[in-house]
Amino acid sequence: MAVGPALPGGGNVARATSTPAHRALRAGTWPEVGHARGRSALHGTRYDGRVIDRRDAPGSDALPRCWWAAGEEPRDPLMVAYHDEEWGVPVHDDTALFERLALESFQAGLSWSTILHKREAFRAAFAGFDPTVVAAFNEADRSRLLADAGIVRNRAKIDAAIGNAAGVVAIQVEHGALDAYLWRFVGGATRRLPPSVRTWADVPPMTPGSEALSADLKGRGFRFVGPTVAYAFMQSVGMVDDHLPGCFRYGGAG
Repeated sequence: MAVGPALPGGGNVARATSTPAHRALRAGTWPEVGHARGRSALHGTRYDGRVIDRRDAPGSDALPRCWWAAGEEPRDPLMVAYHDEEWGVPVHDDTALFERLALESFQAGLSWSTILHKREAFRAAFAGFDPTVVAAFNEADRSRLLADAGIVRNRAKIDAAIGNAAGVVAIQVEHGALDAYLWRFVGGATRRLPPSVRTWADVPPMTPGSEALSADLKGRGFRFVGPTVAYAFMQSVGMVDDHLPGCFRYGGAG
C-alpha cells in the first residue's frame, strides 16, 4: 500500500483509519485529495483540496483550517486548539520537547485525538515529563503506569518513554540541551511549505531530515522513533511548519 501524506501524530492518509475524518477520506465521502474544488458530503462545507472552508457553516468561526483539524463534526475542540495554537509553533524548552517526543511515540497506532484527550493524565503520570525524573523511574513506577487507565497502558511504549528519557539526559550532557541537538537537523530555523504546495497530498510522510533524526535517535538507543514518527514530532514542535496555503495559520516559505 502506498504511504500517504503525514498526519499529526505520525499517521498518514493511506494508513490512518482511527478517526471519522480519516475513514471518510478513505471511503470517498470527502472529495479526493487534489480535487480542484468540491463540497464535502459532511455538513455541506466547501473543500478546495487544501483546507475546510466553513464560512457557510452555521455556528462556524469562519476560519479556514487544514482538513485534519476542521473536518469532523462536531469538531474536537482539543484538535482545533492544537492546530491553531501549537502545531508548527517552534518549541525550545527541553521538557516540552521531551513531552512531545514521548506523546508522539505513544500515539503510534492510535489517533492523535486520543492522545490529546489523555495529555493531562500523561503529564501527571510522567512527572510533567521532566526527563531526569522519568529516566530514574523504577519497576514500581512501571507497575504504576501500567495500572493507570488515564494513559496508554502499553508496556513497550512505557519502557521506551523511560529509556528515551535517559537518552535525552545523555543528549543534554553531550550537547548542552535537547533543543540544541534537535534543531541542528533543520539548520536552526523552521522549514515551511512553499506557496506552490497545493494539497495535503503534496506533504510527505517523512523527509530526509526526519530520516536522519530517526536514525540518529535510534543509534542512541531511542525506541518508537521511526522516520514518520520523527517527522510528526518535527511538525509538532515547529521544526517544520506544514500548515497548507489557504489555512489561516499558513506562514509562507521560510
